[in-house]
Formats: sequence, structure tokens, C-alpha cells
Amino acid sequence: MAIEQLKDFFEKVKGDSSLQEKLKAAKSPEDVVGIAKEHGHVFPENQFPLSAKELEAVAG
Repeated sequence: MAIEQLKDFFEKVKGDSSLQEKLKAAKSPEDVVGIAKEHGHVFPENQFPLSAKELEAVAG
């Protein structure tokens, strides 16, 4: 399920400052999906559960 993949990904983000920096530089949910995929977490862009503002808050 996409939500579980997202939760797992953000758990990984908490402990990885370089990944946090990549997410801060992301301009769209699609960018975040690509970054997540690079790190083994896959979920479709059209099911991304966060808006750009929510993403910014989560990423830092």
C-alpha cells in the first residue's frame, strides 16, 4: 500500500541528513516520488497523499 511505503520512506528520511537535503530541494510531489524510488520505496505519483505545503513541512 502506498501509505505504508510513504511511512517507511519518511522513517528512513529521519535518520539521513543527505536525503533530507534532497527532499528540501524537491519542487513537486513527483520529485519526491523519484527520490523515494532511488532509495527503494515505490508509490505512484497520483496516490501521493501530501500537498506541496504538507511535503515542505514534513521534509523540514
